[in-house]
Amino acid sequence: MLRRLFARLTGDPRRGQALFGAAVAEARRADWFVEGEVPDTVEGRFAVLATVVALFVVRLERDDAEGEGASAALTERFVEALDVEIREMGVGDPALGKQVRRLVGALAGRVERWRSVVESGEGWTAEVERSLYSDEALERQPVRHCEAMLQQLWQRLAASRLEALVRGRLA
Repeated sequence: MLRRLFARLTGDPRRGQALFGAAVAEARRADWFVEGEVPDTVEGRFAVLATVVALFVVRLERDDAEGEGASAALTERFVEALDVEIREMGVGDPALGKQVRRLVGALAGRVERWRSVVESGEGWTAEVERSLYSDEALERQPVRHCEAMLQQLWQRLAASRLEALVRGRLA
């Protein structure tokens, strides 16, 4: 269903796939769940992926129209992946749209908040807690670990050229 809708936006269902693959590879790192103590649940894995994708989107937006096109393709691949995953979890068509909209809204909220954090250089700890742990009371060390991972990811994204990012390569 969603593939038909978004196919018109990019025209090529492979567009954005390498970029999405790079984001998924970052989100699958065990550090998030071991040292960072993000819950290894469907919700925890979504939180990590949505946070990583949000940072990718913020970075891509810095490259004007070409970056915006890459950002749209990345977001479309993210939505396609959600569609597939939610269907595999057994959510049927009547509830699918509502569930996908809720999750895409969670991504959009993260993009807005991370954009603000990156622009100001402040608020990393609070946003890490909100994005990855849903503001749960936590030990400081896991939060600091994930904050360092996200700052390192941002540095790599910022140092990467758009052409390399689109091919799924980070600095």
